[in-house]
Amino acid sequence: MHTTFTLRHAVAASLLALGFAASAPALAQDWPAKPISLVVPFPSGGTTDVLARALGDQLSKSLGQPVIVENRPGAGATVGADYVSKAKADGHTLLMGAVHHTIATSVYKKLPYSFQKDLAPVTPIAMVPNVLVVNPAKTPAKSVAELVALAKKASPELSYGSNGNGTAQHLIGTQFQAVTGAQLLHVPYKGSGPLTTDLLGGQVAMSFDTLTPVLPHIKAGKLKALAVTTAKRSTALPDVPTMEEAGLKGFDIGTWFGVMAPAATPQPVIARLNAEIVKIVNSPDFQQRMLAAGAEPMASTPEAFARRIQDETAKFAGLVKEGKVTIE
Repeated sequence: MHTTFTLRHAVAASLLALGFAASAPALAQDWPAKPISLVVPFPSGGTTDVLARALGDQLSKSLGQPVIVENRPGAGATVGADYVSKAKADGHTLLMGAVHHTIATSVYKKLPYSFQKDLAPVTPIAMVPNVLVVNPAKTPAKSVAELVALAKKASPELSYGSNGNGTAQHLIGTQFQAVTGAQLLHVPYKGSGPLTTDLLGGQVAMSFDTLTPVLPHIKAGKLKALAVTTAKRSTALPDVPTMEEAGLKGFDIGTWFGVMAPAATPQPVIARLNAEIVKIVNSPDFQQRMLAAGAEPMASTPEAFARRIQDETAKFAGLVKEGKVTIE
């Protein structure tokens, strides 16, 4: 009786596996069955929003369904990530994730989700350099050295804006202070849109924001770029030095952006989504659009993207510890 029972279940399991394997291609072909929500965890107008809308335009055409960008800002991008992590895992709710999420893992003492366990990587779409900018009408420094000297004697402290507590801009600010010895006042915003508005208005002295939202203002002369925070210069600002070239050692932080899905999303859907996005990222039109926004297009397999997330989570954990950055 026991042998018959075991055999019967083994056969049933095999038939179930065969049935799933046969239905996997059909599952990918049937998806998407309705409009896709691409969640941006920042307000409109920032880099994440700009890249999401550029991708959404192309993905809508590729998939034959509308891709609707949904802004869910708050708590250093963790509100939007939490929302997607708990969404139905059918491939119709996606997250435009960013490097900020790998930092938040270490910065926040309690998060209602696990970035590595509750979200499935699909592919990165771009890397955007961060750039130290000042409003020249309010902060007259023409170089990093001049800014450091100004900051050290400023009273009250010079302020720098970020996209929120626990974001890359926040962490770059703490590293800048550690390396230079200058004391700065951190002013967190909900995203690049309101931050850029206040920077142009002189409410904050500087920012370490991603290049995309400030590039037009740099070109117009309203903001002055002093250095990029990546290891190499930006193709959009070839005359602006790196932090290393400006005399500050150990700086190599850029902001990547990429698509994530709820962890239980079926693998055939992840695979098709990856193939469609990689095709878009490698297309000449999308690449030109990214380069014009100061972004460096890039794509990979979900596995390679997962390794990047794992590596950078560990890297930023060290920087967070050094900078003693914690949020309740």
